[in-house]
Amino acid sequence: MINKIPRNIIRFALLALIQVFVLNNIRLGGYINPQFYIIFILLLPFETPGWVLLTVSLLLGITIDLFTFTYGFHALSCLIMAFARPFILDIFAPRDGYEKGTLPRVYYYGFNWFLKYAVVLIFIHHVSLFYIEMYRFTEFFRTFLKVLMSTSVSTIFIVASQYLVFRK
Repeated sequence: MINKIPRNIIRFALLALIQVFVLNNIRLGGYINPQFYIIFILLLPFETPGWVLLTVSLLLGITIDLFTFTYGFHALSCLIMAFARPFILDIFAPRDGYEKGTLPRVYYYGFNWFLKYAVVLIFIHHVSLFYIEMYRFTEFFRTFLKVLMSTSVSTIFIVASQYLVFRK
């Protein structure tokens, strides 16, 4: 576990930089804004203690907020996602449970499992992020369309990364 800390710090910084300097500049029609940085939370080991999961998620969200001047929107959305993660993992757990030493990735549990797990958590993150950002329900359906489209594109990026970058 200790030997993975430097690698995770580099991954954290790299994902934050990619999000801030590349992906935040993609806004197709005002409806699609992929949030790739949340893959950091998705790929944390199953054995990650709850307090570490919440702390790391808060730090990740604050990092994105500092660069994008969003006043805690990402921090709160990441915390909501991190809070939901253990429950979602329990819902999608294999009959025999998760094998010790494995990670929540396509490599270990297959495409279908990872897709369900990722879509639910990405959707939770995006609902909280975009509705907090909107701060009112007068644009409920427009915001919901943005949630659905951004969730779809974010999911495509995250699943594709499982085959291109995070193979094992």
